[in-house]
Amino acid sequence: MEENKNLTAERSLEIIAEQIEKSRKAVSKNVGQSLYVAGLCTIGTALVIGICTFLTNNNAYYLLYFALPLIIYGVTRYVKRNQAPAPASLFGTMVAKTWLTFAIFALSFFVFANLYDTLIIRTESYDVATRLMISPFRTILLLMGMCVTITGYILKSRWLVWCGIIGGIGGFIWESFNVTGMLFAFSAGDISNYCGVVNGLVPCIIIAIFAFIGLTLPGLMLKRQK
Repeated sequence: MEENKNLTAERSLEIIAEQIEKSRKAVSKNVGQSLYVAGLCTIGTALVIGICTFLTNNNAYYLLYFALPLIIYGVTRYVKRNQAPAPASLFGTMVAKTWLTFAIFALSFFVFANLYDTLIIRTESYDVATRLMISPFRTILLLMGMCVTITGYILKSRWLVWCGIIGGIGGFIWESFNVTGMLFAFSAGDISNYCGVVNGLVPCIIIAIFAFIGLTLPGLMLKRQK
């Protein structure tokens, strides 16, 4: 009798473990779809902004990034319109809260940084302003990589963890050391629209590349997992 109880208890634990694993896989695929869509939307938006900024030399196109969350939300809803919703679980809730936190902090910081930079440009000399200005993209890339990494730990996906680390830290280092400016410093006289290339087109291409590494690629891998 005692042996039957132990077997029943062991079987119950096995069933619970199987259900948890199924839930994690279902949430992983759902999150993968969302990351994939978010990555494609970010890449598309960044390229549009970069091209428009390059052609017009108008940095106001960067304000289109404010519309990116709405674009991602709308496209995701459309793509998932015929899909069964992911089962409610602790994993799904943790992932959702992680990315909601990222959206709040990233958008808030982006608004603050741009307002601060505008104030500095209007009140300080050029030399002082260039030293005091905040570059929001490097911090946002770092926050994005951190969220991707946390999502990978939650879903036990090594690929997701490494993509988040490489994309986030790589993007932060690239922007912090102004690698784009250094690469194009010796060709300033050879490029007719130097400011449009260095301040508009190239940064947006970099954002698109790191969005692919940190969002699209891990999202694709999660979607295809068995």
